[in-house]
Amino acid sequence: MRRRFIAGLMLAAGLGAGLAAGTADAQTFPSKPIILVVPFTAGGPTDTLGRILAERMSRTLGQTVIVENTTGAAGTLGVARVVRAAPDGYTIGIGHWSTHVVNPAIYPLKFDILDDLEPLAEIATNPQLVVSRKDLPATDLKGLIEWARANSDKVTAGTAGVGAASHIGGLYFEQKTGIKLRFIPYRGGGPALQDLVAGQIDVMFDQAANSIPQIQAGKIKAFAVTAKQRLKAMPDIPTVDEAGLPGLYIAVWHGLWAPKGTPKDVTAKLSAAIFEALADPEVREKFAALGQDIPEPAQQTPAALRAHHDAEIKLWWPLIKAAGIKIE
Repeated sequence: MRRRFIAGLMLAAGLGAGLAAGTADAQTFPSKPIILVVPFTAGGPTDTLGRILAERMSRTLGQTVIVENTTGAAGTLGVARVVRAAPDGYTIGIGHWSTHVVNPAIYPLKFDILDDLEPLAEIATNPQLVVSRKDLPATDLKGLIEWARANSDKVTAGTAGVGAASHIGGLYFEQKTGIKLRFIPYRGGGPALQDLVAGQIDVMFDQAANSIPQIQAGKIKAFAVTAKQRLKAMPDIPTVDEAGLPGLYIAVWHGLWAPKGTPKDVTAKLSAAIFEALADPEVREKFAALGQDIPEPAQQTPAALRAHHDAEIKLWWPLIKAAGIKIE
């Protein structure tokens, strides 16, 4: 049953012919470990998802998928590493809305984010959470807005870097409320969250995968989820509409890519391993616990990821460029 399910996904992605050709690359791939580049520090949401996938993909592929963190410039260094890698399937990358939509709008990249990568699969999507240090005096989102307005220009907001989803979320919050924040960039969501737990910064607009464990442990406060629906993992957290800031919607989706020119039969094997991982009940349970929604099978395919990626660029680039974000 599982094999028929994966085969159907691959046919939907237009990959069946590549496998049927039975090229030498497909027959021998993979013959050594595969590197999965995570463009952020260990412990953040992207790193967590990458490690869950890597372990499950290793079983399918018969080779270890090794996670390597390549950090800096809000994730652009990690993405560039994948672009420059040999197109043989042994270096692939995970990224998300920020690294593959926001960054190309504000960084002078030396590659084309759409044309210089081969899409493999869209794996998850999740909204952000508006969270704060534990001892911040507000008890709900309206109270947080009132407190931040009274302390405008003094409220510190941690981000995973200039242009990261956490940064754009904060800018969107500023636009919606008229409140000015002091953005503090870090080299990933993990270090920023550590300082939030320690009380060194005031607020974050963070991915659910990063914040949920700390919320459950009572180490930070959660005020709202930036979506129309509540999170299945934490249904007690109200939506921004319910909490008093309607329309503050931001969804951070994740995908995997290979370098441009990677043979289709090789990308087919990689995509198939991802599809099988996403169909695994254990992986689905882990993703759900992190507030991640796995797309329907038809939306996981390389073609679907490419179409979604293109649509998101058309939606967000005008807004991002109008905001005048500068690289610090």
